[in-house]
Amino acid sequence: MIHDQHIVVPVGEKAGGSRHAAPRVAVIVPAYGVAHLVGEALASVQAQTMDDWECVVVDDGAPDDVAGAVAPFLADSRITFIETENGGVSAARNRAIAHTSAPLVTLLDGDDMLRPDYLATMTAALEAEPDARLVTCNARIFGAVPHERNCFARKQGKGDGRRGILEDVIDRSFSVYIGSTFRRADFDAAGGFDTTMTHAEDFDFWVRLVLQGGYALYIDKVLCDYRVRGNSASASSLNMLKGNIRTFEKALAALPSDASETKVAKAMITRNARQLRFEQAIDRVIDGDKRAITDLRATRGADQGRSWDLALFVWRFMPALAAPMLRRRREANARGAAKATV
Repeated sequence: MIHDQHIVVPVGEKAGGSRHAAPRVAVIVPAYGVAHLVGEALASVQAQTMDDWECVVVDDGAPDDVAGAVAPFLADSRITFIETENGGVSAARNRAIAHTSAPLVTLLDGDDMLRPDYLATMTAALEAEPDARLVTCNARIFGAVPHERNCFARKQGKGDGRRGILEDVIDRSFSVYIGSTFRRADFDAAGGFDTTMTHAEDFDFWVRLVLQGGYALYIDKVLCDYRVRGNSASASSLNMLKGNIRTFEKALAALPSDASETKVAKAMITRNARQLRFEQAIDRVIDGDKRAITDLRATRGADQGRSWDLALFVWRFMPALAAPMLRRRREANARGAAKATV
C-alpha cells in the first residue's frame, strides 16, 4: 500500500503564503536507510535558484525513521512524502514519478545533494535541445573514499565532449551520473525503470532512453555532491557486472542485427564477462583456492595495470600471499576507493 503525506494548501502556494509557478521539473528522492542524511538532500533542493519544482520523497519500506526526518520539510507544499512496501530502488522511483506532473524529472538519491544552480542549469539545457534524451553533469565524490574527486576527469564520448550518441553510452565512453534529468514523456515511452534489475538499473534506463533516438547531453560543471558510504550498493562489483551484461543483452534484443551499436554491445558483453570471471576468481582465491590464481592470470585485462603483473609474479612463488592481499583489495573497494590495486 502507498501512503502520501503532504500539507494541504492551495495549488501553487507554499505554506507561509508565497506562490510558485507550475513545476517545470520533479525531483525524485528514494530514501531507504538514509534518515540521518535525507535532510541534507532536501535542504539542497530548497536552496535551488529556481522555484518551480516539485519533489517526491519515497521511503520504500525503510527500516529507519525516514518519515520523521522528512516531516519538517512537509511545510513546503512542493515536497510530498510517500511510504511504500519495499520493492527496490527501481520500483520506488517508478512509484514516485507516477505522483508527479512536471514535464521533466531529476533523480536525487537520499544521501546526495544538488548544488544551488543544478535545476536551473539542467532544465534549461534539456529544454533548449529537444533531441537530447537526458542531460547529465559532473559531481564531487566524497564520503568513504581515500580522497575527494570528480566523477568525470576525461572528455565524454568520442565526439565533441558534450553530446553522446547511443554507441557512446553503450561502450561507456560517455558516462551518465545518477543525478541526471530527463523528460517524463521519454520515461513513459521507455517503460520506466526495470524493477527486475537489482544492479545497473540506472545504466539500463539511460541506454533505453537513448535507444529512442537523439543523444545524451553533458554539462561540464560540478552540479552535485555524490556520497559514497561503506555499505553502499555500489561496492558490489560482481552484481554490477552482471547488471551491465544484462543491460547489453537487452540492448541487443532491441537493436537491428546490422546496427553498428550491435557490434559494440557484443564486445561489451565479452569484456564484462571476462571481468566477471576475474572477480569470481578473486573470490575463490580469498576463500582459499590457490588454484584460482591461474584463472586470474587467464582473465585479467590490459586495463588492470602493472601492479597486477607484479602481484601475479610474486604469487607464482608465494601463493599464500594472494588471499590476504586480495582481501585488502576487496575492503578498499567496499570503502569506495577510486581505483583498487592489489
